[in-house]
Amino acid sequence: MSIIGTKMVSDGRTAKQIFEEVISNPSRAKFGFGDKLAIVNVDIQNAYTRINEFSTAYETDPRQIEYVNTISNLARQKEMPVIWTHVAFADNASDAGIWGTRTDTPDSLQNIKYDSRRHQFDDRCDIHKDDTIYTKRMPSAFFETPLQSLLVWLKVDTLVITGGSTSGCVRATAVDALSRGYRAIVPIETCADKHESFHFANLTDLALKYADVEPVETVVNWLEAQK
Repeated sequence: MSIIGTKMVSDGRTAKQIFEEVISNPSRAKFGFGDKLAIVNVDIQNAYTRINEFSTAYETDPRQIEYVNTISNLARQKEMPVIWTHVAFADNASDAGIWGTRTDTPDSLQNIKYDSRRHQFDDRCDIHKDDTIYTKRMPSAFFETPLQSLLVWLKVDTLVITGGSTSGCVRATAVDALSRGYRAIVPIETCADKHESFHFANLTDLALKYADVEPVETVVNWLEAQK
């Protein structure tokens, strides 16, 4: 009997090699840009960016925040919204739910407290007074935040999602964006993770299923072309 589907492949390629093959495929279908985008910068806060301070921090592209600032500034110039999220929890971690039960060390997720150094945005982020800021408690930027209502009000149909981690909160936000009917675009250089396997495996999965994974230049060019 012939097999039509695919048995799980194990061929020795790295996650990065598979990603590069997927992205280089010229016939790969894309969702594309809509009419109006929002930049959603996910958890670019000290706990996850300051690798000289916190063991929970990670760096993939050293220019990540520079790229985030560039596309955020271009979006503002085109009167498109810029949204920033960061994570923090109550002093007793009651709002962390089951997520906060596996460990309890100074580095644990639920011990990111409001207004702490870990909660604060990385000061390299160029955040403007008219940007929207949400503190979230779970992976997706949509979960129990006003993000959906804001996007509906502003008539946004496309989300450009940056930040970290690629395998965690960026992925969760992109999946939720698709589930709510938005086009999701993840600029490669603007997201980060602790290990290249996690990073590239999740970028591959996003590109194949849930989002357009593009060089940041693609977003820059689209924004610059808008009147």
